[in-house]
Amino acid sequence: MTKKKILVVDDERDILELLKYNLEKEGYQVFKVTTGEEAIEVVKRELPDLIILDLMLPAMDGLEVCKILKQDMRTGSIPIIMLTAKGEESDIIVGLKLGADDYITKPFSIKVLIARVKTALRIIEDKKSPKEIIQIENLTIDIPKHKVMLKGKPLELTATEFNLLKCLASNPGRVFTRDQLLSRAWKEETFIIDRTVDVHIRRLRKKLKAAAGLIDTVRGIGYKFKE
Repeated sequence: MTKKKILVVDDERDILELLKYNLEKEGYQVFKVTTGEEAIEVVKRELPDLIILDLMLPAMDGLEVCKILKQDMRTGSIPIIMLTAKGEESDIIVGLKLGADDYITKPFSIKVLIARVKTALRIIEDKKSPKEIIQIENLTIDIPKHKVMLKGKPLELTATEFNLLKCLASNPGRVFTRDQLLSRAWKEETFIIDRTVDVHIRRLRKKLKAAAGLIDTVRGIGYKFKE
């Protein structure tokens, strides 16, 4: 079986070696670089399956690297997990808006990071063969039929509520900003403020009752569906 390729980008060599050692233990092929310029070069040459990207890089920072890669058709679908220092909430939001798939703050647990890596890779595989029916705990989401069942009983959801639930449940563990949810749940061209998302999430949670806890609030950023 071909090993999944992971690129680690960080200017702290201790972190590079720590991640390389632990990721290789999990069976991944690991590339490591210390600058944004090197990262772009390696990504275009190797087309890794996932990128772990530190935001605080010399010269070209991680946000610029993320922007360049996500705008390129060949590399735009490669999942990116951002490494950030505590207190960089604004950078996290910008990174997610640019297309990054997840983030983890330093100092981090290597076990948590490995779990995030596995989740991101699983989501990519699921997208190749998207699930038509999502089942988690007592909640069933039938995407083709636009039906949601809780403990076997149908829930009456609006189209927007269904789109929000589908988006979140199809990507468990992924954090979505309010802007990202707006672009996915509201198809029509209307002026909507991002706090509208909060109102609809609140209504959706109320309808989900005991399953409301499946939708997590990520303070200052947006929402995610529990893994």
